[in-house]
Amino acid sequence: MFPTFTIQVPSSVIEGELQKKIDNKTKPLGSLGELERIAFQLGRIQNCVTPDVSKAKMIVFAADHGVVAQGISLFPQEVTPQMVMNFLMGGAAVSVFCEQHSVPLRVVDVGVNAELDEHPLLGARKVAFASKDFSQEAAMTAEQVEQAIQAGVEEVDLAIDDGVNLLMFGEMGIGNTCVSSCMMTALIGMNATDTTGRGTGLDKAGVSHKAHIIEQSLKRAEQATGQLMADWSAQTLAEQVGGFEILAMAGAMLQSAQRHTAFVVDGFICSVALLFAKKMAPHVTEYAVFAHQSNEKAHRILLDNLNAEPILSLDLRLGEGSGAILAYPLIQSSCVFLNRMASFESAGVAESK
Repeated sequence: MFPTFTIQVPSSVIEGELQKKIDNKTKPLGSLGELERIAFQLGRIQNCVTPDVSKAKMIVFAADHGVVAQGISLFPQEVTPQMVMNFLMGGAAVSVFCEQHSVPLRVVDVGVNAELDEHPLLGARKVAFASKDFSQEAAMTAEQVEQAIQAGVEEVDLAIDDGVNLLMFGEMGIGNTCVSSCMMTALIGMNATDTTGRGTGLDKAGVSHKAHIIEQSLKRAEQATGQLMADWSAQTLAEQVGGFEILAMAGAMLQSAQRHTAFVVDGFICSVALLFAKKMAPHVTEYAVFAHQSNEKAHRILLDNLNAEPILSLDLRLGEGSGAILAYPLIQSSCVFLNRMASFESAGVAESK
Protein backbone atom coordinates (compact mmCIF):
# COMPACT_ATOMS: atom_id res chain seq x y z
CA MET A 1 0.00 0.00 0.00
CA PHE A 2 1.29 3.46 -0.91
CA PRO A 3 2.16 5.24 2.36
CA THR A 4 0.29 8.27 3.67
CA PHE A 5 1.45 10.89 6.15
CA THR A 6 -0.43 13.25 8.44
CA ILE A 7 1.60 16.44 8.78
CA GLN A 8 0.35 19.36 10.81
CA VAL A 9 1.39 22.97 10.27
CA PRO A 10 3.51 24.05 13.27
CA SER A 11 1.41 25.78 15.91
CA SER A 12 1.03 29.55 15.65
CA VAL A 13 0.29 29.89 19.38
CA ILE A 14 3.89 30.67 20.26
CA GLU A 15 4.59 33.05 17.37
CA GLY A 16 3.98 36.28 19.29
CA GLU A 17 6.16 35.31 22.24
CA LEU A 18 8.85 34.02 19.92
CA GLN A 19 8.96 37.18 17.80
CA LYS A 20 9.01 39.37 20.91
CA LYS A 21 12.01 37.47 22.26
CA ILE A 22 13.84 37.81 18.93
CA ASP A 23 13.08 41.53 18.72
CA ASN A 24 14.10 42.25 22.33
CA LYS A 25 17.68 41.05 21.91
CA THR A 26 20.36 43.75 22.10
CA LYS A 27 20.36 44.59 18.39
CA PRO A 28 18.41 46.68 15.91
CA LEU A 29 15.22 45.00 14.68
CA GLY A 30 15.92 42.41 12.02
CA SER A 31 19.67 42.99 12.07
CA LEU A 32 20.58 39.32 12.33
CA GLY A 33 18.77 38.71 9.06
CA GLU A 34 18.39 35.06 8.09
CA LEU A 35 19.42 33.87 11.55
CA GLU A 36 16.25 35.48 12.92
CA ARG A 37 14.11 33.73 10.32
CA ILE A 38 15.68 30.37 11.12
CA ALA A 39 15.32 30.90 14.87
CA PHE A 40 11.65 31.75 14.39
CA GLN A 41 11.08 28.67 12.21
CA LEU A 42 12.82 26.34 14.67
CA GLY A 43 10.91 27.84 17.59
CA ARG A 44 7.60 27.24 15.80
CA ILE A 45 8.54 23.66 14.90
CA GLN A 46 9.68 22.83 18.45
CA ASN A 47 6.86 24.94 19.96
CA CYS A 48 9.16 26.74 22.36
CA VAL A 49 11.19 29.95 22.68
CA THR A 50 14.41 28.00 23.37
CA PRO A 51 14.91 25.85 20.25
CA ASP A 52 17.72 23.32 20.39
CA VAL A 53 19.63 21.68 17.52
CA SER A 54 22.53 20.38 19.59
CA LYS A 55 21.82 16.74 18.76
CA ALA A 56 21.93 16.63 14.98
CA LYS A 57 22.46 13.66 12.68
CA MET A 58 23.40 13.25 9.02
CA ILE A 59 21.82 10.40 7.06
CA VAL A 60 23.12 9.71 3.55
CA PHE A 61 20.99 7.41 1.38
CA ALA A 62 22.73 5.53 -1.44
CA ALA A 63 21.46 3.70 -4.52
CA ASP A 64 22.24 2.98 -8.16
CA HIS A 65 20.21 3.68 -11.28
CA GLY A 66 19.63 1.56 -14.37
CA VAL A 67 19.49 4.61 -16.64
CA VAL A 68 23.28 4.91 -16.27
CA ALA A 69 23.38 2.34 -19.10
CA GLN A 70 22.35 5.18 -21.43
CA GLY A 71 25.65 7.05 -20.95
CA ILE A 72 24.25 9.94 -18.90
CA SER A 73 27.14 10.10 -16.41
CA LEU A 74 30.89 10.66 -16.67
CA PHE A 75 31.47 8.13 -13.90
CA PRO A 76 30.80 4.38 -14.01
CA GLN A 77 28.31 2.77 -11.65
CA GLU A 78 31.09 1.11 -9.66
CA VAL A 79 31.80 4.50 -8.11
CA THR A 80 28.64 4.30 -5.96
CA PRO A 81 29.79 1.40 -3.72
CA GLN A 82 33.33 2.78 -3.76
CA MET A 83 32.09 6.14 -2.46
CA VAL A 84 29.89 4.43 0.12
CA MET A 85 33.01 2.77 1.49
CA ASN A 86 34.76 6.15 1.40
CA PHE A 87 31.95 7.60 3.53
CA LEU A 88 32.23 4.74 5.99
CA MET A 89 36.01 5.04 6.23
CA GLY A 90 35.78 8.78 6.91
CA GLY A 91 37.35 10.00 3.67
CA ALA A 92 34.49 11.82 1.89
CA ALA A 93 33.68 15.52 2.15
CA VAL A 94 30.54 14.88 4.19
CA SER A 95 32.54 12.55 6.46
CA VAL A 96 35.21 15.09 7.34
CA PHE A 97 32.70 17.92 7.75
CA CYS A 98 30.55 15.79 10.04
CA GLU A 99 33.64 14.96 12.08
CA GLN A 100 34.57 18.65 12.21
CA HIS A 101 31.17 19.57 13.64
CA SER A 102 30.75 16.46 15.83
CA VAL A 103 27.69 15.28 13.92
CA PRO A 104 27.22 11.50 13.65
CA LEU A 105 26.99 10.14 10.13
CA ARG A 106 24.93 7.17 8.98
CA VAL A 107 24.99 5.77 5.44
CA VAL A 108 21.97 3.78 4.28
CA ASP A 109 22.10 1.35 1.37
CA VAL A 110 18.69 1.34 -0.31
CA GLY A 111 19.79 0.17 -3.74
CA VAL A 112 23.54 0.01 -4.29
CA ASN A 113 24.48 -2.39 -7.08
CA ALA A 114 26.93 -4.37 -4.92
CA GLU A 115 27.05 -6.46 -1.80
CA LEU A 116 28.36 -4.24 0.99
CA ASP A 117 30.15 -5.56 4.05
CA GLU A 118 28.65 -4.85 7.46
CA HIS A 119 29.85 -1.67 9.12
CA PRO A 120 28.73 0.15 12.30
CA LEU A 121 27.78 3.26 10.29
CA LEU A 122 25.95 1.37 7.53
CA GLY A 123 22.21 0.83 7.43
CA ALA A 124 21.33 -2.22 5.31
CA ARG A 125 17.94 -1.49 3.71
CA LYS A 126 18.55 -2.59 0.14
CA VAL A 127 15.38 -2.62 -1.95
CA ALA A 128 17.12 -3.99 -5.06
CA PHE A 129 20.48 -3.92 -6.81
CA ALA A 130 19.71 -0.63 -8.59
CA SER A 131 16.53 0.62 -10.21
CA LYS A 132 15.63 -0.41 -13.75
CA ASP A 133 16.62 1.65 -16.80
CA PHE A 134 13.59 3.94 -16.95
CA SER A 135 14.26 4.86 -20.56
CA GLN A 136 13.23 1.27 -21.37
CA GLU A 137 10.80 0.28 -18.61
CA ALA A 138 9.41 1.40 -15.26
CA ALA A 139 12.14 2.17 -12.73
CA MET A 140 10.58 0.03 -10.01
CA THR A 141 7.49 -1.79 -8.79
CA ALA A 142 4.83 -0.44 -6.44
CA GLU A 143 6.22 -2.66 -3.67
CA GLN A 144 9.72 -1.25 -4.20
CA VAL A 145 8.39 2.31 -3.99
CA GLU A 146 6.85 1.49 -0.63
CA GLN A 147 10.04 -0.19 0.59
CA ALA A 148 12.22 2.77 -0.39
CA ILE A 149 9.98 5.32 1.32
CA GLN A 150 9.71 3.09 4.39
CA ALA A 151 13.52 2.90 4.61
CA GLY A 152 13.60 6.65 5.15
CA VAL A 153 10.76 6.49 7.66
CA GLU A 154 12.48 3.84 9.76
CA GLU A 155 15.84 5.64 9.75
CA VAL A 156 14.19 8.81 11.01
CA ASP A 157 12.32 6.92 13.72
CA LEU A 158 15.58 5.42 14.94
CA ALA A 159 17.22 8.83 15.06
CA ILE A 160 14.39 10.71 16.78
CA ASP A 161 13.84 7.89 19.27
CA ASP A 162 17.53 8.31 20.12
CA GLY A 163 17.02 11.99 20.92
CA VAL A 164 18.07 13.60 17.62
CA ASN A 165 16.52 17.08 17.28
CA LEU A 166 17.74 18.09 13.81
CA LEU A 167 18.10 15.81 10.80
CA MET A 168 20.26 16.38 7.74
CA PHE A 169 19.95 14.33 4.59
CA GLY A 170 22.33 13.55 1.75
CA GLU A 171 22.57 11.10 -1.14
CA MET A 172 24.97 9.09 -3.24
CA GLY A 173 24.25 7.38 -6.52
CA ILE A 174 25.90 7.67 -9.92
CA GLY A 175 23.28 8.98 -12.35
CA ASN A 176 21.03 10.53 -9.73
CA THR A 177 21.14 14.05 -11.19
CA CYS A 178 19.55 12.55 -14.31
CA VAL A 179 16.90 10.85 -12.19
CA SER A 180 16.30 14.06 -10.24
CA SER A 181 15.98 16.16 -13.38
CA CYS A 182 13.52 13.64 -14.78
CA MET A 183 11.44 13.69 -11.60
CA MET A 184 11.53 17.51 -11.52
CA THR A 185 10.42 17.67 -15.15
CA ALA A 186 7.43 15.46 -14.35
CA LEU A 187 6.57 17.22 -11.09
CA ILE A 188 6.75 20.81 -12.39
CA GLY A 189 5.93 20.21 -16.04
CA MET A 190 9.01 21.90 -17.43
CA ASN A 191 11.04 21.07 -20.51
CA ALA A 192 13.89 18.65 -19.84
CA THR A 193 16.41 21.06 -21.35
CA ASP A 194 15.59 23.49 -18.51
CA THR A 195 15.93 20.93 -15.72
CA THR A 196 19.04 19.14 -16.93
CA GLY A 197 22.49 20.24 -15.80
CA ARG A 198 26.11 19.11 -15.85
CA GLY A 199 25.88 16.73 -12.90
CA THR A 200 29.37 15.42 -12.25
CA GLY A 201 30.82 17.55 -15.06
CA LEU A 202 29.24 16.71 -18.42
CA ASP A 203 30.10 18.92 -21.38
CA LYS A 204 27.45 20.61 -23.56
CA ALA A 205 26.96 17.51 -25.71
CA GLY A 206 26.66 15.33 -22.61
CA VAL A 207 24.02 17.58 -21.09
CA SER A 208 22.08 17.57 -24.36
CA HIS A 209 22.20 13.76 -24.47
CA LYS A 210 21.01 13.52 -20.86
CA ALA A 211 18.06 15.85 -21.60
CA HIS A 212 17.18 13.72 -24.64
CA ILE A 213 17.18 10.54 -22.52
CA ILE A 214 14.89 12.25 -19.98
CA GLU A 215 12.45 13.34 -22.69
CA GLN A 216 12.50 9.85 -24.21
CA SER A 217 11.94 8.27 -20.80
CA LEU A 218 8.96 10.48 -19.98
CA LYS A 219 7.35 9.76 -23.35
CA ARG A 220 7.81 6.03 -22.75
CA ALA A 221 6.23 6.35 -19.31
CA GLU A 222 3.26 8.35 -20.61
CA GLN A 223 2.61 5.66 -23.21
CA ALA A 224 3.00 2.89 -20.65
CA THR A 225 0.61 4.50 -18.15
CA GLY A 226 -1.83 5.93 -20.68
CA GLN A 227 -1.61 9.23 -18.80
CA LEU A 228 0.12 12.55 -19.33
CA MET A 229 2.80 13.10 -16.70
CA ALA A 230 0.84 16.09 -15.35
CA ASP A 231 -1.87 13.61 -14.31
CA TRP A 232 0.41 11.11 -12.59
CA SER A 233 -0.05 10.35 -8.93
CA ALA A 234 3.00 10.42 -6.68
CA GLN A 235 3.04 6.62 -6.79
CA THR A 236 2.95 6.45 -10.58
CA LEU A 237 5.72 9.02 -10.89
CA ALA A 238 7.89 7.12 -8.44
CA GLU A 239 7.32 3.78 -10.18
CA GLN A 240 8.06 5.14 -13.62
CA VAL A 241 11.07 7.46 -13.07
CA GLY A 242 12.01 7.40 -9.39
CA GLY A 243 15.25 6.55 -7.63
CA PHE A 244 15.49 4.50 -4.45
CA GLU A 245 17.65 6.98 -2.51
CA ILE A 246 15.49 9.93 -3.58
CA LEU A 247 12.33 8.20 -2.40
CA ALA A 248 14.06 7.21 0.84
CA MET A 249 14.98 10.85 1.43
CA ALA A 250 11.39 11.86 0.72
CA GLY A 251 10.15 9.29 3.23
CA ALA A 252 12.67 10.57 5.77
CA MET A 253 11.52 14.16 5.28
CA LEU A 254 7.87 13.21 5.59
CA GLN A 255 8.46 11.25 8.78
CA SER A 256 10.59 14.06 10.24
CA ALA A 257 7.74 16.48 9.64
CA GLN A 258 5.14 14.02 10.93
CA ARG A 259 7.19 13.84 14.14
CA HIS A 260 7.59 17.62 14.37
CA THR A 261 11.34 17.59 13.77
CA ALA A 262 13.18 20.07 11.55
CA PHE A 263 15.36 18.77 8.74
CA VAL A 264 18.01 20.37 6.54
CA VAL A 265 17.67 20.17 2.76
CA ASP A 266 20.98 19.84 0.90
CA GLY A 267 21.27 20.63 -2.81
CA PHE A 268 19.47 19.87 -6.05
CA ILE A 269 18.80 16.16 -5.58
CA CYS A 270 17.67 16.58 -1.99
CA SER A 271 15.39 19.44 -3.09
CA VAL A 272 13.79 17.17 -5.70
CA ALA A 273 13.15 14.65 -2.93
CA LEU A 274 11.36 17.42 -1.02
CA LEU A 275 9.37 18.39 -4.11
CA PHE A 276 8.21 14.79 -4.37
CA ALA A 277 7.44 14.70 -0.63
CA LYS A 278 5.41 17.89 -1.04
CA LYS A 279 3.27 16.16 -3.66
CA MET A 280 2.46 13.53 -1.03
CA ALA A 281 1.91 15.97 1.89
CA PRO A 282 2.13 19.71 1.15
CA HIS A 283 2.87 20.84 4.73
CA VAL A 284 6.20 18.96 4.79
CA THR A 285 7.97 22.12 3.59
CA GLU A 286 7.15 23.88 6.88
CA TYR A 287 9.81 21.72 8.54
CA ALA A 288 12.53 22.23 5.93
CA VAL A 289 15.59 24.42 6.43
CA PHE A 290 17.31 25.00 3.09
CA ALA A 291 21.08 24.76 3.28
CA HIS A 292 22.33 26.21 0.00
CA GLN A 293 21.77 27.01 -3.64
CA SER A 294 23.87 24.62 -5.68
CA ASN A 295 25.68 25.13 -8.95
CA GLU A 296 23.32 22.69 -10.67
CA LYS A 297 21.44 24.52 -13.41
CA ALA A 298 17.85 23.95 -12.30
CA HIS A 299 18.30 24.35 -8.55
CA ARG A 300 17.37 28.06 -8.44
CA ILE A 301 14.18 27.32 -10.38
CA LEU A 302 13.40 24.53 -7.96
CA LEU A 303 14.06 26.70 -4.90
CA ASP A 304 11.74 29.38 -6.30
CA ASN A 305 9.06 26.74 -6.85
CA LEU A 306 9.43 25.70 -3.20
CA ASN A 307 9.43 29.36 -2.08
CA ALA A 308 12.76 28.64 -0.37
CA GLU A 309 15.52 30.95 0.83
CA PRO A 310 18.73 28.94 1.25
CA ILE A 311 21.33 29.91 3.84
CA LEU A 312 24.42 29.61 1.63
CA SER A 313 25.48 30.01 -1.98
CA LEU A 314 28.96 28.53 -2.35
CA ASP A 315 28.86 27.24 -5.93
CA LEU A 316 28.67 23.67 -4.59
CA ARG A 317 27.58 20.72 -6.76
CA LEU A 318 28.86 17.76 -4.79
CA GLY A 319 25.73 16.47 -3.10
CA GLU A 320 26.17 13.80 -0.39
CA GLY A 321 24.86 16.23 2.27
CA SER A 322 27.94 18.45 2.04
CA GLY A 323 25.98 21.72 1.86
CA ALA A 324 23.71 20.68 4.73
CA ILE A 325 26.56 20.04 7.14
CA LEU A 326 28.30 23.27 6.07
CA ALA A 327 25.13 25.20 6.97
CA TYR A 328 24.83 23.50 10.37
CA PRO A 329 27.01 25.98 12.34
CA LEU A 330 24.79 28.85 11.19
CA ILE A 331 21.66 26.92 12.20
CA GLN A 332 23.31 26.41 15.59
CA SER A 333 24.03 30.14 15.78
CA SER A 334 20.35 30.93 15.23
CA CYS A 335 19.58 29.03 18.43
CA VAL A 336 22.58 30.42 20.32
CA PHE A 337 21.59 34.05 19.78
CA LEU A 338 17.99 33.37 20.76
CA ASN A 339 18.91 31.39 23.88
CA ARG A 340 21.98 33.21 25.14
CA MET A 341 22.09 36.76 23.78
CA ALA A 342 21.08 39.44 26.30
CA SER A 343 17.81 41.32 26.06
CA PHE A 344 17.70 45.11 26.32
CA GLU A 345 16.25 44.74 29.81
CA SER A 346 18.75 42.18 31.15
CA ALA A 347 21.73 44.09 29.75
CA GLY A 348 20.49 47.51 30.85
CA VAL A 349 20.70 48.82 27.28
CA ALA A 350 18.31 51.52 26.09
CA GLU A 351 15.98 50.49 23.30
CA SER A 352 15.46 52.47 20.09
CA LYS A 353 12.83 55.18 20.17
